[in-house]
This record gives sequence, structure tokens and C-alpha cells, in this order.
Amino acid sequence: MASATIKIFLVHGDPKRLRTAELSNWTGKAVAGPRSEFEGVFSRDESGGAGVYFLTGSDPEAGKPAIYIGEAESIRDRIRAHLERDFWNQIIFFISKDENLTKAHIRFLEGKLIDQARKSGRAVVTNGQGSGARLPESDREDMEIFLEKINQLLPVLGVELLLPTAAKAVTESEHKKLFCEIKGIRAEGHLSPNGFVVFRGSQAILTDRASSQKTPWVVNMRQRLKYEGILEIKDNMLVFTKDTEFTSPSSAAAVIHGGSANGLTAWKDKNGKTLKEIESL
Repeated sequence: MASATIKIFLVHGDPKRLRTAELSNWTGKAVAGPRSEFEGVFSRDESGGAGVYFLTGSDPEAGKPAIYIGEAESIRDRIRAHLERDFWNQIIFFISKDENLTKAHIRFLEGKLIDQARKSGRAVVTNGQGSGARLPESDREDMEIFLEKINQLLPVLGVELLLPTAAKAVTESEHKKLFCEIKGIRAEGHLSPNGFVVFRGSQAILTDRASSQKTPWVVNMRQRLKYEGILEIKDNMLVFTKDTEFTSPSSAAAVIHGGSANGLTAWKDKNGKTLKEIESL
């Protein structure tokens, strides 16, 4: 993505309450706020326009973040119909300040965004079906740019649910491949903007170590990854079926070790230098 200047306006001075966001040299605009202030969100002129919207919260059954993505020719009118849904606690919507978004445009954006959310695997996507629309080539290019701007602003406004689960390394230090080895098993990964990515095909200890009793979160995480099919049993070990992102090198190493682990010493480069040594250079 190209570099950008973002202007965020805190309507009440509180970053958790009603706010707007704009990018320099872009006709789009975002409005965000908590469900508890939906009347304030809907009272804004922008909510009467056409655009795409995101309702975010938590799925009570899956215990995971949840998201609904929709489109509307009047954001205000459509969102009121979602007040019967109780999973969401935040809303963000995007409109065009020049009012040039047509029904086909917003359906195209909705379809692309739903696909992104499903592919990322970060949240339960509560949409019952997909969407989308065919556009002329020139309009499609315009909407791809609009989509890129949405993806730049969403994380700034607190929604990372559309980002790829295993974000690509973006700096020299993040790009370096690191290795974690224990009892004949081997895992590979690298630092990422959100923590640490373990690569598909990496191995992990099959059974939990005794030390895991003192850190039940490790047991729970390994169980969840097995339940979701991310860790599968193969040849007396566990194997990652896809690139998987963790919040830190230590949480990644703990899952691989089957018990508590210090990620700064467990992960090493091809020359045997620990992550701690690499970061101290």
C-alpha cells in the first residue's frame, strides 16, 4: 500500500466514542462508533448516504470475534434493521463524500470485503451468503482503489478482522526466517506486525509437557488449534496445516513445545543466534 496521511476527528474527544476518519486525496470517509451511541452515529449526515458498513462484536457460541459486512443506499435505514442482532457492539461505515457510489459499486465492495473476512479466518462472518456485482473495467479499478483505502483505515479504527491471519513480513528483521527445535521436531516462522507467524508444515510436540499444568492457557490454545484443524496429528507429532499467527514469539514457542517457553531464546536464526541476541544487535 502507498503511504498515507490520516485525519481522525474525535467528536467527543474520546477515542472509543464517535469518530470520523479521512485519508488525504481520497473522496471516501469513515464514521465509527459504539453501539451504545448508535443514535449519535445515525444523526450524522453521512449515515444517510450509500456505502458499506461493518458490525463487529463477539460470537457467543464460538467464543471468537464476529463481523457482519453489508451495503446500503441509506446506511441509517439499513442499520436500524440490525438492532435485533445482539452480537455487535461497534459500527464502522464508509461513504463517498462526492456521493458517486452507486448500488453496483457498494455491492462490488461488499462482495470483496466478505471474501476478505472469510479468507482471513480471524472472525466468524455472520453473513448468510456472499455478494458482489459486475462492473465496467474503469469502475472496477476505481472500486479497487476505494477498497484499498478501506483496508488502510479499518485497522486504525480498531478492526483488524480482515487482515490476513499470517501477515507478510514488512521489514528486514521481520523477514528473517527463524527456527524452533525441540526433541527432534522443527518449526519455522518469522516476526510479524501483530506478533509471530509459524509457517505451514511446521511441527509441534504431540503431547502436553508436565509444565503445561502451570500454564493452562497453552493447553487450551493447543486444544483450540486442534479443534479448528490447524494442528493435525501426523507421524507421532502435530503439524501446522496453514500459516498461523500468534501474539508473540513466546506463545508460538509454547504451542510448539507443548508447555511454557521463552520465545526470545527458543527461536533462532540459521546461524544459531537467538531472537534475543538478534534484537540486541
